Amino acid sequence: MDLQQMRYVVAVAETRNFTRAAERCFVVQSSLSHRIAGLERELGVKLFARSSRRVELTPAGAAFVAGARECLAAADRAAADAADATGVVRGRLAVGVIVTTAAVDVPELLQRYRARHPDVRVALRSGRSDELAAAVRGGDLDIAFLGVPESAPPLGVEAVALDHDEHVLVVAAGHRLAGAPRVTLREIAEETFVDFVSGTPARAQSDQAFAAAGLVRDVAYEAGVVELITRLIARGLGIALLPSAFIRPRAAEDPGLALVPVVDGPRRTEYLVWNRFNPSPATRAMLGVLGVLGAGAPSTAS
Repeated sequence: MDLQQMRYVVAVAETRNFTRAAERCFVVQSSLSHRIAGLERELGVKLFARSSRRVELTPAGAAFVAGARECLAAADRAAADAADATGVVRGRLAVGVIVTTAAVDVPELLQRYRARHPDVRVALRSGRSDELAAAVRGGDLDIAFLGVPESAPPLGVEAVALDHDEHVLVVAAGHRLAGAPRVTLREIAEETFVDFVSGTPARAQSDQAFAAAGLVRDVAYEAGVVELITRLIARGLGIALLPSAFIRPRAAEDPGLALVPVVDGPRRTEYLVWNRFNPSPATRAMLGVLGVLGAGAPSTAS
């Protein structure tokens, strides 16, 4: 058994297709299939159930893949640590980001990072703050940029607050409140709302604000992306509360939207988080690019 065989098995498990797995591993399919078949003979078990149309992990295969991922991660970390000892940063950096991040220009950050550390392979993944924080705690992500209510900082990770922001009311340009100097939650509670999906941290920020004010609102439209939310608003189908720093540049370019300050609206904090346990050289290098002192820097979350 060798690491290459493990990589082949993991690739097939993730793609559920021998042809796509071979393409990912930059090898011909016959060679990949031959190496996996040899590994199955060595182990005395079948790792995959195959048919002409489907490839599925067997129970033995699922158990093997879990261990193989750990071995491959350890091997990659060993190679990265060896390179780091010579002053060269290598390996992989997995970055998570929420779609409404505004405290950091993530594409510009990744460009600077690549210029300094071209031997690091960066993987980027977007998602919900709670999912990304869990992925950092579990080791699936190295760092993540989150946005959460001020009352709910991320737990179980090293965290640095990047920015504090308040939500603004977003309405269609022809809405009765467009141009108002400011509003309160009570003044807008009877409106129809567009918001993120219920149960997400992005939605919780507004839900908590209305609950704290003793108000109930009608969320008629739920969406997972801001672009759909703003399109629904521009059509006059509802209003929304969105982070100020994120939405202001976009509203400035969209004549169909108007922003109104909210006196008692939600507030959120954007965080940079990373795993507190032995950050990789690639992670430490990113913390350096961001100006964070390093893995030993004081944490704002526990």
